[in-house]
Amino acid sequence: MPLQIYKRGRVYWAKGWIEYNGRPIAGPYRRSTKASTEEGARDWINHETERQIRRYVVGDEPSKTFSDAIMLYNASPKAAKQLIPIVEAIGDLSLGAISGALLKSLGPKLKPKASTDTWWREIVTPACAVINNAHELEGTPLIRVKPYDKFERIAQDKQRGKLSRVERTPADKEWIEAFCRAADPYNAALVRFMFETAARIDQAVSLEPDDLRPHENKVRVKAQKGHPESWITVSPQMMDELLALPAKRPKNRKTGKLMKARVFGYGSSTGYNTRWKTICKRAGIPYLSAHPAGRHGFFTELVVRQGVDPVTAAKAGRWSDPNLPMRIYAHAETDEADIRARFRTNHVQDDTVQTPNAKKSHKE
Repeated sequence: MPLQIYKRGRVYWAKGWIEYNGRPIAGPYRRSTKASTEEGARDWINHETERQIRRYVVGDEPSKTFSDAIMLYNASPKAAKQLIPIVEAIGDLSLGAISGALLKSLGPKLKPKASTDTWWREIVTPACAVINNAHELEGTPLIRVKPYDKFERIAQDKQRGKLSRVERTPADKEWIEAFCRAADPYNAALVRFMFETAARIDQAVSLEPDDLRPHENKVRVKAQKGHPESWITVSPQMMDELLALPAKRPKNRKTGKLMKARVFGYGSSTGYNTRWKTICKRAGIPYLSAHPAGRHGFFTELVVRQGVDPVTAAKAGRWSDPNLPMRIYAHAETDEADIRARFRTNHVQDDTVQTPNAKKSHKE
């Protein structure tokens, strides 16, 4: 039976055989097309049919290399930059010859002074994306890579003489107020906005006047990190502070052209750094970047200091899994010395040992 499609749940599946000149050449199939529409399923069947007929007529094609897979991949400018040294290192290798261990071994060669987290983010992840994209399109081998373990991370930290995953210091209300007293209105509003909403710096600096709904106290934050664009509620005081800022048109540093007007006046997610360091120095407080001042401060303030349950706090901060912020963003604030002192504290207890005189008094 020629390939037919049928729906199972939300996805279309294919079953049957692929035929050529009236005779079956591949199958039987009972496979998901991974398409949610009938049109997409038919496109998958047409592509698979052409591939199998070509294979039947001309034989197996030479194995695709990593360089071939790159040509199938629609990389962002950032990913393309990361992929250049990877292609130079393994571009001629067939996809079937590339293992997880091989990809992990590229880290010490390409970035010897970087951490294992950087290796994973800038080497293993983009390489896997290229290979698995080719798998989706051409049926080439799929790859899964086991993350670097803690022993590999510790060994690399020792090799480069620098710790990775250094615990960040979250902002608290005292730090925020000290910062705001020394800051201009734009930066004061920016740090308060991130501390109150857990917005990321890129989401905050991207705000435009049309992203504010004053009558509802809502602010639109753009999609980021797999989360869709959303409208979030802010306090009336925060909305008043945002409305009091005349919008500014920042200049694009690369082109020199003026950008659209923005609420906080910054054109990029790094433009605040120098200004914040000056403000912190003037205020006499330690410098905190946007992430510990915003998202780390938000979650620690709610869960650790105010006792809000993690599920509620995670939902308010737009984390899909409350375990993630509990693991990364909640910072314990109990002094370790205080914990140790608890074992030396003399507890007041009732005297359960009775003296002879006490026993005699009790009988009388």
